[in-house]
Amino acid sequence: MAAQEAVDTVRDREIGVEQEHLDQVYRRLEEKIHEAEFLMNDAAQKGHVGTPGALAERDAQVFRAGIHLNRLNNEFEDFLFGRIDLLEGKDGVKGPDGAYTSVEPADDAIRPDNTADIGETLHIGRIGVLDADYSPLVIDWRAPAAAPFYRSTPVEPGRVVRRRVIRSKGRKVLGVEDDLMRPELKASLGGAELPVIGDGALMAALGQARSHTMRDIVSSIQAEQDLVIRAPAASVTYVEGGPGTGKTAVALHRAAYLLYQDRRRYAGGILIVSPTPLLVSYTEGVLPSLGEEGQVAIRALGNLVDGAEADAYDEPAVSRIKGSSRMLAVLRKAARGALEGPDTPKLLRVVAFGRRLELEEGELRRIRQNVLSGTAPVNLLRPRARRLLLDALYARSGAAGRHSDPELAAELRSSFDEDVSTEDSFTGFLDAWWPELVPRRVLDAMADEKRLGRWARRVLNPGEVRRIARSLRRPGLSVHDVALLDELHTLLGAPARPKRKREYDPLDQLTGLEELMPVREETQRERAERLAAERTEYAHVIVDEAQDLTPMQWRMVGRRGRHATWTIVGDPAQSSWSDPDEAAAARDEALGSRPRRRFELTVNYRNPAEIAELAAKVLALAMPGKESPRAVRSTGVEPRFVAVAKGGDLAGTVRSEAERLLAEVEGTVGVVVAMDRRAEAARWLDGLGDRVVALGSLEAKGLEYDATLVVAPAEIADESPAGLRVLYVALTRSTQALTVLAGERDLPDAAGVPDLLRD
Repeated sequence: MAAQEAVDTVRDREIGVEQEHLDQVYRRLEEKIHEAEFLMNDAAQKGHVGTPGALAERDAQVFRAGIHLNRLNNEFEDFLFGRIDLLEGKDGVKGPDGAYTSVEPADDAIRPDNTADIGETLHIGRIGVLDADYSPLVIDWRAPAAAPFYRSTPVEPGRVVRRRVIRSKGRKVLGVEDDLMRPELKASLGGAELPVIGDGALMAALGQARSHTMRDIVSSIQAEQDLVIRAPAASVTYVEGGPGTGKTAVALHRAAYLLYQDRRRYAGGILIVSPTPLLVSYTEGVLPSLGEEGQVAIRALGNLVDGAEADAYDEPAVSRIKGSSRMLAVLRKAARGALEGPDTPKLLRVVAFGRRLELEEGELRRIRQNVLSGTAPVNLLRPRARRLLLDALYARSGAAGRHSDPELAAELRSSFDEDVSTEDSFTGFLDAWWPELVPRRVLDAMADEKRLGRWARRVLNPGEVRRIARSLRRPGLSVHDVALLDELHTLLGAPARPKRKREYDPLDQLTGLEELMPVREETQRERAERLAAERTEYAHVIVDEAQDLTPMQWRMVGRRGRHATWTIVGDPAQSSWSDPDEAAAARDEALGSRPRRRFELTVNYRNPAEIAELAAKVLALAMPGKESPRAVRSTGVEPRFVAVAKGGDLAGTVRSEAERLLAEVEGTVGVVVAMDRRAEAARWLDGLGDRVVALGSLEAKGLEYDATLVVAPAEIADESPAGLRVLYVALTRSTQALTVLAGERDLPDAAGVPDLLRD
């Protein structure tokens, strides 16, 4: 107890040290804001002079002051996140940011007795801040001096002795975690031994209480992870690793590192694809803390298509059909077949040259078949359909042979086309006979079992057609529907729209408006939203939990990285897709002929050995011969087993076991159930607070909790052909404690151990 109090005292003292520095930074920021406001007021006064030179000077000063003021205000909150303590460098050269430029320590920086003094301390944040004497209070994370914060590892520490992650909210420091790059050194700062908070920031992060968001995990990077993060970006980088090896951390920090290394190259944006919205919300705090809102988009598979929001899941049998490459043939037929519906007109009647001209159903059918004989997107074929309709009507009119002179014949035809194509009867017919289709309309048409049956003939059997049609009749979209929408968008195409003329604005005639107001710079959030709306392809694509992508989802992701470099992160042992070979073929098609580079992460930092050993029993059933990653710590706490007898109170037992875990750990508790039990599990836990969350087995991917309660393992294992791999994922979410609750189907023994988990 005394030792713990001592640790807490040191922690509190170090938080106070960082709070004092943060207060100093904010005081300096307020001074800079006042300076910018003074410059703007001064510029306004100069405008009264009225000379051309004064006006030009005023314009330039207002422009610079406005941008500076706006940037200070935009970056004023939550911008300090790191610190590095460095040895003396080889030279005394300082860069423009006030920090020393030397990368390697001086020859005499480390004394023979393995002691050393800290020669420089740098705080890292969103923007650079200098004090009144031009010494750095904060180093911009993009500056060369901040590079060691990202690059330093225990293998290649450079000048870094201690790397500190600072967790803050607004103007308040909440906590600090330290990582020693040179643990063999006894370093001193200001005459006192350098304090270290946490047992290495990674282990501290694993043992501490977690919130439902993942922030400031820079210090969790270890040597094997760092090799991946700093790997050259060219082509495709594959990263494999079992549960707890830090794959998601690697993916996120690789995005920050690539932007740091080559901002111009990746100005086209980096896309990070996560399997579930839960994982997106868990990870999205990391990159903003590194100043990356503008270039990095983190999207769940269900939100990858603009305008589509999906977090619902189809039942496994339906998911296997919708995700399969077979759906491509069905969608191609549906995209064309959806042009015809119950309200499609069967007769075209117009008046031209004083005659009534008609095209009947058979002729219309031949014209449609002619138009659709090519492979162009359906909506882009509308002009061709319009032209062939006019051709057929002109032939019916008998006007084609009236003139032997080509010029007169062309003039007559042009007049005919103009007269007919402006008639309401023709335009109305064309809109109904060849409507501009949107993906959602085609998907809705596929909910008609008879129509879907025609389009899916020889591709899906009647039972599969029935399941798909039934699923599409339910309100809302499923995660797998989004990939179908994206494919339909490609098959349909977007018709070219005429450019809208800019409306006349009388204020355009007034000059000097810009001179009366500062130029407002976009905030990072506004810029991110604008870029996301405009961007359809990215310069680099990172796919997290890649083993779960279906073939149709690979096609969707592939369209966003046609000219990109890629980082693919995953673990085959955790795959929830039932046909990995089919998915691999679709992945290879998306990646094309780009060269591949492979890395493997082998160390499980998340799970204690006791939990990892239990999960390995399921891995042996799911993928015989596959080795699980090596757990590096042991807590001495064995997994707990509880059984609910036949006819017992499952809901009450789940709630009581969740309460037990909440009392046992300080942080979060995840209750993992089969997908079809998600709603009732949430009701079981109602009122227990926000530290506990109920989630379906497929939603648990990539997440971690201080304690996990896995309910009815057999239900999870039996819900799909990949069920054993999904169960393996569920058992590897905890950093401290695991409880397994067995039901009747689990065939528990006298100790409550399910059949699947026994030796």
